[in-house]
Amino acid sequence: MTRVRVGTSGWSYPSGEGTWNGIFYPAKKPKGFDELAFYAEHFDTVEVNSTFYRVPARKTTEEWTRRTPADFEFSLKLFQKFTHPEMFQKATGDLGDIDRKDVDGFRAAIEPVAGAGKLGALLAQFPASFKNEPGSRDYLAWLLHAFREYPVGVELRHRSFSDDPVETMELLAEHGAALVQIDEPKFKTSIRQNRLANVKTFYYLRLHGRNAAQWWKHDKSEDRYDYLYSAEELDPIVEAAEQASRDVKKAYVYANNHFSAKSVATAATIKRKLGQELDGAYPEPFVDRYPDLKGVVRILPTRPSGTLV
Repeated sequence: MTRVRVGTSGWSYPSGEGTWNGIFYPAKKPKGFDELAFYAEHFDTVEVNSTFYRVPARKTTEEWTRRTPADFEFSLKLFQKFTHPEMFQKATGDLGDIDRKDVDGFRAAIEPVAGAGKLGALLAQFPASFKNEPGSRDYLAWLLHAFREYPVGVELRHRSFSDDPVETMELLAEHGAALVQIDEPKFKTSIRQNRLANVKTFYYLRLHGRNAAQWWKHDKSEDRYDYLYSAEELDPIVEAAEQASRDVKKAYVYANNHFSAKSVATAATIKRKLGQELDGAYPEPFVDRYPDLKGVVRILPTRPSGTLV
């Protein structure tokens, strides 16, 4: 059975009501405190969201590899120009078409991660407006070919892909691409999925939470991810991950319900249910907030001043 790597979507949430500071990280960080290094004491993989908003500097990705253990893996979300061109154009005013230069630039940026053997997969997350049409499938074929050197997980959200899946699934299989399984609130136009692996190469599952009331209407974008899974809700998800791990070479599960580090609690609970060691020590405020993990995880000691070690 393939080991299921479990982590969260992102590791740094320094602001907003849903900040991780004072919960998973110290409210006042000691000098030299490294969030990524601390995170990597607890999980062996992370999904990077920042690469969606900007192509990272090579120096940045070099630092990521340096600050994490040898067996740590990053899954990197593709830059928004590849999957959300309208959002990219609105943010930058750039009306240019996607071309080989864009591909080469992103590849060069992530090379330190890939070269160090720390690349889990690339995540191509498409919006709900991306529908199952010939032009969409043609573009997806181009994108998968452009990034053929890497494992690519494709997140499709529109129901047209599950209502008539044959051509799309054949296309994914041809490129060894995983259809990303997503747990999220379901609406009339939402894709329907069975949580099964579609290829033998790898499996990719994302948990966005089930906050249906604030999914489309919210004051701040972080409100959408303000949802804590119950242990019972996670049971079928863990079962699906275990089943998939028997059929694939690699398996990843990422919790994206990041508000107030709820994704950390979700990921830790999934690891426990999978029978995995819960590495690292957790701050007492975290366990106070998520008491189901009390007695399950190790508690981080505090200094006499009350700050976290």
